Amino acid sequence: MITWSEEKIIDANIEKIWNLFADENIQKIMPKVEQHRLIEKQPHEVGAKHEQTYREGRRAETYVVETLAYEDTDEKKFKQTSFVLGGAFQVSYTVALEKIGKDRTRFTYSGQNKGINFVGRAMLKLGSEKSNMRVVHEFMGKVEQQALKN
Repeated sequence: MITWSEEKIIDANIEKIWNLFADENIQKIMPKVEQHRLIEKQPHEVGAKHEQTYREGRRAETYVVETLAYEDTDEKKFKQTSFVLGGAFQVSYTVALEKIGKDRTRFTYSGQNKGINFVGRAMLKLGSEKSNMRVVHEFMGKVEQQALKN
């Protein structure tokens, strides 16, 4: 199993950053996501499900992302999701935003990638933690870059 928890201070309003995680903006911070479509409940509800298609090179993978926890207050934003990728990995991640000033926000991104069968567990053991952390930091950098755009 791979786990991560990283934090970054972004000099942007909490609402502006949170808006990047809205369905209509998700491709700005996740450009490899080709489709993100609500299929059950409302986007801001626990139990909401989205069908998502992710492309890596020539290969596209479609899966269902479920919202496990959701909080949206003036001071704090929180969303936890989970999905099964390729029948081999259970991926769960949390995005948390905390207002620390009018235009200053603490962004925490944490999660885990767990092999759910022999192939998944073997692939995770062969993978590099350095490579996984590069993906985490690239994502956080993309969120910051988009948040700082006018």
